[in-house]
Amino acid sequence: MALKCGIVGLPNVGKSTLFNALTNAKALAANYPFATKEPNVGMITVPDPRLDKLEELVNPQRVQPTTVEIVDIAGLIKGASKGEGLGNQFLANIREVDAIVHVVRCFEDGNIVHVEGTVDPVRDKIIIDGELILKDLETLEKRTDKYRKTAKSGNKEDLRKVEFMTNLSKFMEEGNAARAFEVSEDDREMFEDLYLLTAKPILYVCNIEEASVLTGNEHTKRFAEFVAKENSEILLVCAGIEAEIAELESKEERMEFVEAMGLTEPGVNRLIRTCYTLLNLITYFTAGEKEVRAWTITKGFKAPQAAGVIHTDFEKGFIRAEVIKYEDFVKYGSEAAIKEVGKMGVEGKEYVVVDGDIMHFRFNV
Repeated sequence: MALKCGIVGLPNVGKSTLFNALTNAKALAANYPFATKEPNVGMITVPDPRLDKLEELVNPQRVQPTTVEIVDIAGLIKGASKGEGLGNQFLANIREVDAIVHVVRCFEDGNIVHVEGTVDPVRDKIIIDGELILKDLETLEKRTDKYRKTAKSGNKEDLRKVEFMTNLSKFMEEGNAARAFEVSEDDREMFEDLYLLTAKPILYVCNIEEASVLTGNEHTKRFAEFVAKENSEILLVCAGIEAEIAELESKEERMEFVEAMGLTEPGVNRLIRTCYTLLNLITYFTAGEKEVRAWTITKGFKAPQAAGVIHTDFEKGFIRAEVIKYEDFVKYGSEAAIKEVGKMGVEGKEYVVVDGDIMHFRFNV
């Protein structure tokens, strides 16, 4: 299952620097707007200590982690919804991603110009939100007009759609993102079919100076208060330091650097995991002598659906799944030992996969 996250924000807030830290792809990080004209795209591996432990126990020929596609999207400015700057390109790029990583600048540095003249993460967020909301309102207006025409014949379903979209438009005209709108289960499908930009899951990354990365500063505290009512996540990250960590050759060197800062892991690791949480994703594993591999699925998938991520034939011809809990694998050390103590579960089509399950599928086509 491919996961695609887009890094957005105003020019010169640290988007490309963060992208470099995530992908080590050396995207241009320049001190002027539009340093990123074409969206840089990188595939990054998802850090998972469980995969490392399974590799140690199984000693396979290869290890295959799951991946995330990261897109560094051109900086947005006021008027983007009307095509100002690189607005049209920005909006087209953001429409294609599953989740948004919105970087806001929370550090002072006279050597790095801010497109708005001063550092104010709340104002910057309002600018980005405003442009995306304007574009979404255009979408809603077109859809509402379409259903108004068909609703004239008395079609109750179309009348319901007009009412829903009108209420959503009023809510967004007050400056609110679509993701904050209360949607009933009956209206969920209609809402998702709109594919609104501000309905996408969002993670706010406060790009902060190194000295405040653990505690935050006045900018991050004010920003956290401002977004407290949103359905979103906030991370404090020093993009410059993360880029330095990514440059180090070995995992040992990187961990020494991280621990010296008082952290337990690089901020980019937390960022990737948070994106997973936002998208309601979990990981299961397959483990054998040839390969130990992580697979991404949506939380709530049943065993046949999980099998289908490997190959559609696995889902079509699903018979059963042999399931080992990760904790049991670590405790007993091998599949053979787990079988001896009767800890391997045999599950059918209704089994709901749990994060960390180690699975082997039996199928027939």
